[in-house]
Amino acid sequence: MIIKEYRVINNCTRDEYQVGQLYAVAEASKAETGGGEGVEVLKNEPYENAEGKGQYTYKIYHLSSKVPAIIRAIAPSGALELYEEAWNAYPHCKTVLTNGYMKDNFKLVTETMHVDNSRGEIDNALNISQDLLEKREVVIIDIANDPIEPKDYKKDQDPTLYHSEKTGRGPLKDDWIKKATPTMTCYKLVTVEFKWFGLQNKIESFIQNVMRSLFTNFHRQLFCWTDKWYGMTMDDIRAYEDKTKYDLDESRAKAPPQEET
Repeated sequence: MIIKEYRVINNCTRDEYQVGQLYAVAEASKAETGGGEGVEVLKNEPYENAEGKGQYTYKIYHLSSKVPAIIRAIAPSGALELYEEAWNAYPHCKTVLTNGYMKDNFKLVTETMHVDNSRGEIDNALNISQDLLEKREVVIIDIANDPIEPKDYKKDQDPTLYHSEKTGRGPLKDDWIKKATPTMTCYKLVTVEFKWFGLQNKIESFIQNVMRSLFTNFHRQLFCWTDKWYGMTMDDIRAYEDKTKYDLDESRAKAPPQEET
């Protein structure tokens, strides 16, 4: 099991981030969906239990085109789908990702605490045990200066170039983390468990690298989309999510492109 805590510093307040994050998740889902694949939202509803109350979502990620054709041909049922459950009791959130084929042998858990007026300096924002603290590796994510894959770069999603007309924020330059206002930090504790003899450490390390890339690219988008979501209310966001679910279902229902043989 590999445990890392990613600290993503953002140039916004915690309340603003709540809206921006939900907007960006909806936009990213639309970009990944189509031709029988992508994100299927089965539940998006309020919940309340002994630990608190918030918004519960249950999604299926259909990943067929993300793997080579030969793997699709031999893969067992359920191997190319990921199931995500999320409990969003903002500012605390928890997401659990599993796979129907791997069952209890694969689990990816992300627990997040969103902290206002923070620049990534809090040592134990999630109040984890001493045992986990000793196993945890801390990774600071700088959305402006950290390198990304060339294939992921988009000029209109570059925080070093973007300027928000609505807020006056950006571009993010040099040591912006120390100077920018306002700021908040997402403290994300990611635990990966992949039980497969001979592959466990390699796959767990690979997944953690993917998570770092996802967090970096997602928050670059969130910042550069500031003028799209800034000023929206939570009621606006829930209505937008409902429309997005309809759009996702419509897009996923379209026939996928035929492959050449």
